[in-house]
Amino acid sequence: MAEEMKKTAEVKTTPQKEKVSKVKEAKKTKNKKMRTYQQRQDRAGYMFMIPWIVGFTAFTLFPLFFTVYLSFTNVKTTALGYDFEFTGVKNYINAFVGNNEFLPAVLSYLQMIIPYTFIVVVLSFIIAYLLSKIKTGKGILRTLYFLPVVIMSGPVMEQIMTVQSAGETASAAEQLAAANEQATAYSNIFIMQIIESYSSGLAHALAGIFDQLSIILWFTGIPIVLFINGLQKINGSIYEAAKIDSANAWQIMWKITIPMLKQTGLIITVFTVIQLGMFGSINPLYSLIEEKTGETGTGLGFAATYAWIYSIIVLIIVGFVFLLFKDRKAKDIKARQKQEKKLKKLEKQQKKRLAAQMRHQKKEAKLYGK
Repeated sequence: MAEEMKKTAEVKTTPQKEKVSKVKEAKKTKNKKMRTYQQRQDRAGYMFMIPWIVGFTAFTLFPLFFTVYLSFTNVKTTALGYDFEFTGVKNYINAFVGNNEFLPAVLSYLQMIIPYTFIVVVLSFIIAYLLSKIKTGKGILRTLYFLPVVIMSGPVMEQIMTVQSAGETASAAEQLAAANEQATAYSNIFIMQIIESYSSGLAHALAGIFDQLSIILWFTGIPIVLFINGLQKINGSIYEAAKIDSANAWQIMWKITIPMLKQTGLIITVFTVIQLGMFGSINPLYSLIEEKTGETGTGLGFAATYAWIYSIIVLIIVGFVFLLFKDRKAKDIKARQKQEKKLKKLEKQQKKRLAAQMRHQKKEAKLYGK
């Protein structure tokens, strides 16, 4: 009887096993087909990307690593070509020690990039916010604010920059007279008098910004467009719900609009930092790198050194911008996350205990069965 029961059980289980095996084979064939389709799509994508990959490796990646090598060498131009002499960290030491050009250029760059970036981002947000509220003539005003971006890519912007930086080539007496005129130009303004009484350096910096405000406004075209795009993506029902909860315009802007534009503000700030550094008339480091690149003596190695130090400074500024725009978690959210972690640990411990109990019970059952 026992043998007959085993035979009937085997007969019943065999068709079930066959069905399971067929299902597994069908799944395998489907997975193979999907893999082949995905591989075809990947190959097509890589085929389209091959020209860009070749161009990137030849014109960007190789020069990037080659400048690292140049920064540790002394490059001289000879009749037979370039002569490379490995000097180690000497170029980096000379950039900071006994150099009358690089450190003042770094300090002037930092004095320029921080207030300029802040003003460009704030002004572009204010203009974009006002343009998003205007209903009549919206397209014309947006075109007018974006028009300088089109002109800036041509020779007009270069001419404006050269005229603006013409004072740098003047004599020391002329530069001193220009600085005095710049300091006294806004002395009749009451707010400037208050600022000057607290800090004369801050007053001079604000006066310089006001003098170059026309050029600063040229850099607000693309940020305005990006801010308008971000404002249009905010759901209007959120504003309606805030108004129902008796929130005023100031609260709506600080509690809803600005927090929801953090990612857009991050992109705009990084873009502005990079864009402002590309003009030699307002970035002395950029003009210094260009000047050293053109020197036929030992300038190419110093140019690579200056370029890498400048890149590290820009990366530090961009990292600070990322930290500034990072989403800060509220205290209650952090407390909830800690509680969730504790609960997960307790659940894991309970699962381990139950598994140990099950193993112990199985061992006892085997011993009892024997």
